[in-house]
Amino acid sequence: MSTGRTPASTPALTSTPIERDLVRGALELERTANGLLPHRLPARARAQNTDPQLAMAEAQPSGVRLRFRTRATVVELDTLPTKRVYPGAPPRPDGVYELFVDGRPVASAVAHGGDVMTVDLATGGARTEAGPTATLRFADLPGTDKDVEIWLPHNETTELVALRTDAPVAPVDAGHRRVWLHHGSSISHGSDAAGPSTTWPALASRIGDVELVNLGFGGGALLDPFTARALRDTPADLISLKIGINLVNTDLLRLRAFGPAVHGFLDTLREGHPTTPLLVVSPIQCPIHEDTPGPSLPDMSALSSGRLAFRAAGDPADTAAGKLTLNVIRAELARIVAQRSTDDPHLFHLDGRELYGPADAAELPLPDALHPDATTHRRMGERFARHAFVPGGPFAP
Repeated sequence: MSTGRTPASTPALTSTPIERDLVRGALELERTANGLLPHRLPARARAQNTDPQLAMAEAQPSGVRLRFRTRATVVELDTLPTKRVYPGAPPRPDGVYELFVDGRPVASAVAHGGDVMTVDLATGGARTEAGPTATLRFADLPGTDKDVEIWLPHNETTELVALRTDAPVAPVDAGHRRVWLHHGSSISHGSDAAGPSTTWPALASRIGDVELVNLGFGGGALLDPFTARALRDTPADLISLKIGINLVNTDLLRLRAFGPAVHGFLDTLREGHPTTPLLVVSPIQCPIHEDTPGPSLPDMSALSSGRLAFRAAGDPADTAAGKLTLNVIRAELARIVAQRSTDDPHLFHLDGRELYGPADAAELPLPDALHPDATTHRRMGERFARHAFVPGGPFAP
């Protein structure tokens, strides 16, 4: 149950400060005037970034959740969300907060109110209007000792303001669970998943019984050196990189620069994780960019009918001059991993079309021509888990 205003708390509820030991999946917590803002890039990386799209994406808490042990039957969470509005495009759904008890989904809610960011699709410019704090209330929980997780919205910036319960709260030790560090694009960020626990990395992490740290950034998987250093410096038992689609749809690199950039990214990562299992995943099927370079641009004919969609604006003939397509990237990533794996036995490769390929694209087309829907996220998560976490897989126990 969710309300768009902050109601008076039940007298029996007591506040617990939200500290680092209650938050999973964030690299840093920034103290703001309202509370705590989870970040998925550290301050040093954010200081080197000049891209407002990446700044927005890393502050959206995909994979971030509160986790604690309690006997509470009532949990209240005050948050200040930031809603995004794209004039001319269909309204975006509200971000979803999902509550789990002992690993089982129990309830979900949305936070009404909050700040509103209006983004111009043509220029990328944005303006923000301040709004009220929201309170999420989860009641009628079992009054026994239990682990409680609240998954924060994967697609909505969320400042954590206050946590109240009717019983004491204690941090939960990670125990035996391995930490899986993943980096990718908006598809890894969550795109059009139904909720934060059903993005494909979140689904795969539950199947594999691992602790997810999701550094999937909408529009931001661009082989940035500061992202490589963030991955290098983050403790992890397992690492995966999903590389490709953003490099095409931003038309950022040519083939001559792409290979050395991948090598440099992997070299930096290996400075901190020399023997950690590392899985490089190439792009999933995306028909508009299989053999046509970027950039990806909004399809204005779709927008005129109230639908958000994208088109490939490049020329296939330009691949001869080094422009990147998804097929070019897949071939180069396979070559690079094969070359490096002769000296790096912990380096693995997965063709992204094993997660979503041509037959899937025919059955479940990408709704906007770039991003998978909720059903496809579930399929991708299950397939990744079957590939990576099974005996003999790159992430086998």
